[in-house]
Amino acid sequence: MTPVFRSTCAAALACLGLAAPAFAQDTDLAKQLANPVADLVSVPFQFNWNQNIGPNDDGERMTLNVQPVIPFDLGNGWNLISRTIVPLVFNDLPGNDDTGLGDITQSFFFSPKNSTNGLTWGVGPAFLLPTGSDGFSADTFAAGLTGVVLRQSGPWTVGGLASHVWRVGDGPVDINQTFLQPFTSYAFDNGVSMTLNTETTYDWTNDQWTVPINAVVAKVFTMGNQPMSIGGGIGYIAEGPDSGAEGVTFRAVLTLIFPKS
Repeated sequence: MTPVFRSTCAAALACLGLAAPAFAQDTDLAKQLANPVADLVSVPFQFNWNQNIGPNDDGERMTLNVQPVIPFDLGNGWNLISRTIVPLVFNDLPGNDDTGLGDITQSFFFSPKNSTNGLTWGVGPAFLLPTGSDGFSADTFAAGLTGVVLRQSGPWTVGGLASHVWRVGDGPVDINQTFLQPFTSYAFDNGVSMTLNTETTYDWTNDQWTVPINAVVAKVFTMGNQPMSIGGGIGYIAEGPDSGAEGVTFRAVLTLIFPKS
């Protein structure tokens, strides 16, 4: 286990310990964060640690995903939700100790502002942008469709997000990829939430599944006048490429929240 990973774990645990007794609880914000198309500006910083990478299972990778979510009011009861994923990758692999920016994923969801009987949905385009550094990019532009549907009832949020992108143009990588993210979340009365999901990818070109299963506990609190959420959890990669990550994973998330006044 690398020193960076140990330090990140210690910092996340320390913040959780300080936040729980000291700051206001906000269950409503916790429920909004569980909704991918909520009318709420948020900026999650998601840290992921993966292990057992490479042909000899002796590599590690740490990825910091910056994931701003911004809703735009289109009028007539509709929002356009922009969801962006900007990955910063830290490799600790045999012969490849390097850091770089990965390709950006950009999604847009057209979604009604008001739910119907707790049911919320959104659909729109998805793009994979070849913005990564050398060695961290597929150098291929891909585009497709994405959608999400969920139902919120009491403390429960249950739903799923899906997308599919294809290569556009003559990029060097034949991208033909499906992403599936079923999720369930429970928000307690003290601003704590528990979420279980899988972020499954199917690569149609190589006939390869990647199936990580994640469990995360998070707490909404306020520091000064800034609402935020901090959380952490573990996961397990149930299926993946031979040289890909295997076994137990770790996740920590700090989310800045900007509710409408």
